[in-house]
Amino acid sequence: MNRRQQTFTAILVVTVAGTLTCAPAVRATNGYFSDGYGTISKGLAGAGVAFSQDALVAALNPAGLAFIDSRVDVGVDLFNPVRGYSVTGLPSGQPGTFPLADGSVESKRNYFLVPDVGASWTQGNNAAIGFALYGNGGMNTTYPANAGGDGTYHGGQAGVNLDQLFFTPTYAHKIGPKAALGVSAILAYQDFEARGLGAFAPFVADGNANNLSGRGLDKAFGYGARLGLIGEIRRNLNAGVAYQTRISMGRFAKYSDLFAQGGSFDIPASVTGGLAWTVDRRSTVLFDVQNIFYSDVPAVGNPFSNLLNGIAGKNSSQLLGGQNGPGFGWNDMTAFKLGYQFQANSTLALRVGASYGQQPIPSSGVLFNILAPGVEQVHLSAGLTKKVSSKGEVNLAVTYAPGQTVIGPNPMDPTQTISL
Repeated sequence: MNRRQQTFTAILVVTVAGTLTCAPAVRATNGYFSDGYGTISKGLAGAGVAFSQDALVAALNPAGLAFIDSRVDVGVDLFNPVRGYSVTGLPSGQPGTFPLADGSVESKRNYFLVPDVGASWTQGNNAAIGFALYGNGGMNTTYPANAGGDGTYHGGQAGVNLDQLFFTPTYAHKIGPKAALGVSAILAYQDFEARGLGAFAPFVADGNANNLSGRGLDKAFGYGARLGLIGEIRRNLNAGVAYQTRISMGRFAKYSDLFAQGGSFDIPASVTGGLAWTVDRRSTVLFDVQNIFYSDVPAVGNPFSNLLNGIAGKNSSQLLGGQNGPGFGWNDMTAFKLGYQFQANSTLALRVGASYGQQPIPSSGVLFNILAPGVEQVHLSAGLTKKVSSKGEVNLAVTYAPGQTVIGPNPMDPTQTISL
């Protein structure tokens, strides 16, 4: 092994180890899916299902590996999400209601480092193998207890943390000069913790609430797959499509009284399609459409009204942790991503992008989504690549998500209004 190979291997091992030991806390979000994977994609607002530039393309479209050289990509995000909620209106005082203290509260812990890594190795002229290691997130909050120790849900400090890490060994094969198929196995890890939810104990399906809140970190493993296709549909116009299956995850046993179906928390399926138009030798325009099927996962998609129906009808299957228990009530989300790349010269590429996603959180779901206010809909981005040698480059990107608000009544005390 020569010096260059030794350096490559050392960087890869250290980065993989670092990514595994500091599982990604949160990322800029379409719901809790990342707006893009890899620094190049992020500079284009996440677009790129039909346009391969780095090994992290395996996180979006595995077919893309067939069109890049052998390379390794190592990145880290500095992410600064601002999360919070406000409550207006006095409690009704009616029996059986669940009022919140009025006022505004911001979540603490607002800075996160999120690493990713990808690698690709060409296998002759028509095939490539590689992998991507990356994360999802966005369901992270830490709300302090007030001076009296009460907290958001009357149980002291409240919040949740969901980390998801994916390892995707990938194979891609050209089926023509400008077309390829690809497949990735998805090996997934996730962990979860919830605090300050003990006041919901009367609404638990099994009646004991032993696995509702404050049980520490719970872990789960799972698996799925991603399929992808890229091809030229006319001169200078490529199309790409990728489908990720629903990822089957082990249950969160420590939170079986919180999530529907006894702690089940699968990762939803998604599909992305897009175009890449090479306008001229310097300019490329990208347009992607992604749909995430949040509603298919009960813990995420079941409406909060299930709990109200369960309380009213004394139907335990609709209470917390029940077979049809409440979730966060998220709708399926469609995101539209537009990116433009300009090759300024042989060593410098410039990028801009914008994306818009439909709001996944309905106004009827604001009470539970204080814990997971993934309300962002717009992302604006810019980025660049600077070649520093024949074998190396530096990529930079910045993304800004303007503030967004979802407002709705407290479903357990409708005289109050909650804003996320």
